[in-house]
Amino acid sequence: MPVRKTKRGDQRTPLDGSWDVLVCGASFAGLSVARELAGSGARVLVVDRYEIGERQTSACGAPTEWLANMGVADSILQTFQEIDFHTQHGDSVMRLPWSFSIFDYPQLCGLLWEQCGEAEFETAKIERLAGPSPAPGTSIDPSHTFEVETDRGVLSAPLVVDCLGWRRVLGADGYQPPDGPLSRGLEVHPRGRGDRMEIWIERNVVPAGYGWSFPAGDELRVGVGSFDPRFHVKQPTVELAARLDLPPDGYQGNWIPHRLREATEGGVFFCGDSAGHCLPLTAEGIRTAFYFGIAAGRELRGVVEGRIDRAEALRRYAVFNAAHRWKFEWMLRVQRLIPRVPPRLLAPALRTMSSEAFVRWSFNHYLDIAPPSFATATSARAAGRDPVPA
Repeated sequence: MPVRKTKRGDQRTPLDGSWDVLVCGASFAGLSVARELAGSGARVLVVDRYEIGERQTSACGAPTEWLANMGVADSILQTFQEIDFHTQHGDSVMRLPWSFSIFDYPQLCGLLWEQCGEAEFETAKIERLAGPSPAPGTSIDPSHTFEVETDRGVLSAPLVVDCLGWRRVLGADGYQPPDGPLSRGLEVHPRGRGDRMEIWIERNVVPAGYGWSFPAGDELRVGVGSFDPRFHVKQPTVELAARLDLPPDGYQGNWIPHRLREATEGGVFFCGDSAGHCLPLTAEGIRTAFYFGIAAGRELRGVVEGRIDRAEALRRYAVFNAAHRWKFEWMLRVQRLIPRVPPRLLAPALRTMSSEAFVRWSFNHYLDIAPPSFATATSARAAGRDPVPA
């Protein structure tokens, strides 16, 4: 588990100044945004409450091709081609048409940061936008510069991205657990080894959700996620670990948004969990954070390089985000359906869906929601044209 190393007390000196781009949040989405701005000539500041790679909050897995295309394959701990599904009335195995890898979070973040060029990094807690921001639907003065309050001072930039997670700190409407469209997840990290990626869809584990065990080198990441935010997952996590003869060591958890939100508000860009970019049903949010972070970064690069203005970049990114809404809504409907399926029907349904033809069709469509080719597609810096189709 990561050790806290963020500066405290007298080490947290005052921080202020102006940059071209301010990226708030230094995990998957924020680092993907900054990565797209490397070599653009922009003065980029990435700010997070924690050091880069310090605070892991997920099981840390993604399609292997995404990790390779992002240049972070060296962080992979284990790779899987199959998933074992367990239900109260039987088990099944799905062999995927593509592989899924579990990775080391600090190492992956470090590899992404190495690709961020001349970007600067500071630890500070982002608190709010300073002063009034443009109301939704109103035009933004092209010369407007945002001021962002932190616990170390005020930072300013004309281009600001919120990658701070489900709280949507720089937006007007944050969620308050357990109200709001949030799932909750908790995981333990006992020492041990395994060679199977396992999922439990059992009502006696969690009424609406699933449990998991993901081997990761010399540890096992065992946890429970609930689609119902009112259902507490600590005891089910402890019980699942006990079922596997594992101690509940190394707790970590988080709230998980399961509804897509607007990706722009008041002139600010939102990426990752702050925009609800976590897929419903599977709670997979890492590759979507990469995906939308890249999209936002390419739009910001267009502004920095003078090919489009800020208003156009905001419009285009909002359109790009909205084009995915039907996919997220479709998965949310399935998420709501699964808990209603009678347990005795779930096992034969999963066995039927484990056929090679169905798995290939369904998982390839699922991957195409945020395809790994997007990470290596010709970007604006190489092609000299608009980065994201309007």
